[in-house]
Amino acid sequence: MPPPIKKKPTELLKRAMSPDTTSTPKKTGTTRQSTAAKPAARRKKALVKKKKAIPLQVKFLIAALLLILFSPLYYGYVLRLFSSSISWIKDIGEDPNYRTYKSYAIRIPRNFSIHGIDVSSYQGKIDWKKVKAMKEDSVHVTFAFIKATEGISSVDPYFQRNWREAPKAGIVCGAYHYFIPRKSGLWQARFFLQTVKFEEGDLPPVIDVEDLSGQSPEKMRAELSDFIRHVEKKTGVKPIIYSGLVFYKDYLKGHFDGYPLWIAHYYQAELKAGKTTKWQFWQHSDRARITGISHVVDFNAFKGDSLTFQQMLIK
Repeated sequence: MPPPIKKKPTELLKRAMSPDTTSTPKKTGTTRQSTAAKPAARRKKALVKKKKAIPLQVKFLIAALLLILFSPLYYGYVLRLFSSSISWIKDIGEDPNYRTYKSYAIRIPRNFSIHGIDVSSYQGKIDWKKVKAMKEDSVHVTFAFIKATEGISSVDPYFQRNWREAPKAGIVCGAYHYFIPRKSGLWQARFFLQTVKFEEGDLPPVIDVEDLSGQSPEKMRAELSDFIRHVEKKTGVKPIIYSGLVFYKDYLKGHFDGYPLWIAHYYQAELKAGKTTKWQFWQHSDRARITGISHVVDFNAFKGDSLTFQQMLIK
């Protein structure tokens, strides 16, 4: 039997230093990290639970605020008070009787309670329900004068629609004729009444006279008289005369004083027509913005209260 081979000291040293492949593998650092992460996760969950816990008093406070914000009391009184205060601040330095109304984009005299508009085909197709629903403070459209005819042959293309739809929306209506002095006043009156069928509750017929059309003042007044007499005879009511302030003073004042008067005089806090002039309607702006109408509109005020207005209507 051969003697055992003796290993060199260097080989023994290498074997002692080499890893034991048969021994149980050591745990990796990953396991230690996941174990250490568990307490951190638990602490994080605890912090989340602490954040979610809202004190009872805070809950009651939030509920109370929500009830206020969504209650009619808040919007009906608090917001109204706030908006009124803002308007009061903005109106400092302005004429208190001539206030700016943002929704209408014009200034409106304050000493009137009944307001209205006048329209023609220039305003296009009108949504009369929206017109009726529009309101800022106490200002809303109560009445409308609608163009019907011009001269002896021209009918406004939107007249029939406006004359039908405006009353359905609850607006009191009147119809007007654009007068041309160089044409027969009698024939113009006949043409006007053939086009418009007035009924109980309507405003009186209106004749719009704004220029001489190349005629003398005497000729214009003669034809105008023919028109007025025929309309009054057929309808049983005195027609309203519409004109600009200057034209009225120059050519009409003193000649038709027994008839209701509607005067155009723009951008003023008051109508300066003279104390002796008895007018019923004042067209104080020609550039109002009305919901339901795509173009600017003439805006008017009635001189009187609701009872006086009712007395003007056709019986």
